[in-house]
Amino acid sequence: MPAPRTTSGEAADPHPRSGELDESQAPSDARFSPEEEAALLSQSHAEKAEANELFKRADYSQAISVYDRALASVPNYLDYEIAVLKSNVAACHLKLLDWKAAVDEATKSLEALDRLEAPLSSAKKDGSNEDGHGVKDDARSNDDDGVVELADTDEDEAEALKKLQNDDQRKEEVRRIRIKALMRRARARSEQGGWANLQGALEDYQHLSTLSSHLPPSDSRIVHTALSTLPPRIAAAKEKEMGEMMGKLKELGNGILKPFGLSTDSFKFEKDEKTGGYNIGMKS
Repeated sequence: MPAPRTTSGEAADPHPRSGELDESQAPSDARFSPEEEAALLSQSHAEKAEANELFKRADYSQAISVYDRALASVPNYLDYEIAVLKSNVAACHLKLLDWKAAVDEATKSLEALDRLEAPLSSAKKDGSNEDGHGVKDDARSNDDDGVVELADTDEDEAEALKKLQNDDQRKEEVRRIRIKALMRRARARSEQGGWANLQGALEDYQHLSTLSSHLPPSDSRIVHTALSTLPPRIAAAKEKEMGEMMGKLKELGNGILKPFGLSTDSFKFEKDEKTGGYNIGMKS
């Protein structure tokens, strides 16, 4: 892999002197030249295409290996490409019924999308472009009436329209990958079971419900069903885990109380229906 460059275009020093902090190698600053970046992306895209074919042939374990190779070729600041690949890896783990790995990879995909959208949100507030370099946008939104103002000349107007179209397309692509990653994580959490995982699945499906107008019909049905079936599963899992926890506490308590001729049977446990907790008192 070619050596990354700083934002100023200077090559990072590959051999800094001992004890010397080489700030040019900081991940937040490191960038490849446009030519190097294009070459790395071309390699990554070829490996992703190979992995996609392996997935279609149901060779999921090998597909994961090739997706990982594709990830290794992607510069670590290209969050969209990382998000797509991590979501694909999550899909492979779902097919292999490896729920925990699927949750982990889908979460990494969503984290990459969050990093990607953060600069866009900042750009809207300060009028900078999507790269965050403070360049004033040719197409400005009027806060009073919501009308987009275009530049005066035909050339500037065409450029502004093109940027608006590109921004809209980018937002749509980010939303599409977010939906896929959320659907995959929600399913994996639901399959894992347990109070915390089921609660997490419900939160993912609730998030997806806010994107209902962008969901395919099949995903909409899954979300609708999950929102009605998960709450009772969560309640049952919570009751079960609380009961198991109380059993372990009782066992521990018996060990502590035994030298004093007492046991937990000397106490009464009363559940507080309002809080779900327990009150402990001596039996009369």
